[in-house]
Amino acid sequence: MIENLKHIGAQGEKIARAHIERLGWHVLEMNFRCSAGEMDIIAEEPSATGPTLVFLEVKTRRGPGHGSPVEAVDARKLERLHNIAAAYLAHRNQGGEEPASRFDIAEVTPDGHGRYSVLVHHAVSGAL
Repeated sequence: MIENLKHIGAQGEKIARAHIERLGWHVLEMNFRCSAGEMDIIAEEPSATGPTLVFLEVKTRRGPGHGSPVEAVDARKLERLHNIAAAYLAHRNQGGEEPASRFDIAEVTPDGHGRYSVLVHHAVSGAL
């Protein structure tokens, strides 16, 4: 059961990555790990005013009857994601001003016919 859930999660991350790359985002890190935990995807989203650093939590469900993936990100999870983002920024420490940043959640849901839908919820917890 646990191995199957890990497989579903890894598949969802691959699907989310392909989706954001099609949108023109540049993936900087996959599965960034630190003492605070793991961030699924760290990417830069281009814009006219400069790139935005996006910390992306990917939530995959086996089907629409298992609840919304966004519901799985509660206040405790958001706090942990903030700590991971802070660790990444310290690790990155490029010595200059960091770009704007935010947290997003990517919902990956199968349609039952071998395809998946991806919905990215922007600025879930505001800027860092």
